[in-house]
Amino acid sequence: MKKYIAIIGLGILSLTISSCEKEPSYNYPDGHVGDSKITVYATVALKGDATVLLTKGTAFTDPGVTALEGKTALTPVVKGTVDVNTPGVYPVTYTATNSDGFSVAVTRTVIVYDTKADAAANDLSGTYSIGDGQESVWTKVAPGVYSVTDPAGNGSELALITFNPTGNTIHVPVQLSDDGTPISTTNESYDPIEGSYSWGIVNLEYKPVALTFAKQ
Repeated sequence: MKKYIAIIGLGILSLTISSCEKEPSYNYPDGHVGDSKITVYATVALKGDATVLLTKGTAFTDPGVTALEGKTALTPVVKGTVDVNTPGVYPVTYTATNSDGFSVAVTRTVIVYDTKADAAANDLSGTYSIGDGQESVWTKVAPGVYSVTDPAGNGSELALITFNPTGNTIHVPVQLSDDGTPISTTNESYDPIEGSYSWGIVNLEYKPVALTFAKQ
């Protein structure tokens, strides 16, 4: 009997000690969980369109971005200029950095074009093949301005802005490829009778050899 009483007593004592132990505190300093600091990453959202099309000489008014760290507004760094008097493809990049030094960026593409009357009504849109099942698709986005997918006919997902500024002339103005390197074309020609064109891609990843595509 004494043995049972002793065991019961130890149990009560153990429960009493356990109930007196201090509860853990979860009252962490702002921005922390335990010893870990919480990072709130910056966000940047474009105001307006990601791609802006302007005829030569038209003023460009930058709609800007909304940059936040949580609910706190950030001041973005804007890189890139637009020459509205020179046809071309101009990237404008907006970068925001949070209080911990982590950055995020978005880019708007501004296209300035100068299409003459003898090309404005042209419609070069369609699917063109270089053979071996490789196809390039031209989509008209403005008079004399096209978005061309897979311009080298090698199965890439790259899309380039292409100009048809006058008559049957075509060219890809210098712009940035997916890896950030400059890309353009050389030795371009378009045959409206055959519905074919050829050009050489100028880029670090491509050899500037003549590529010929035929409309399907």
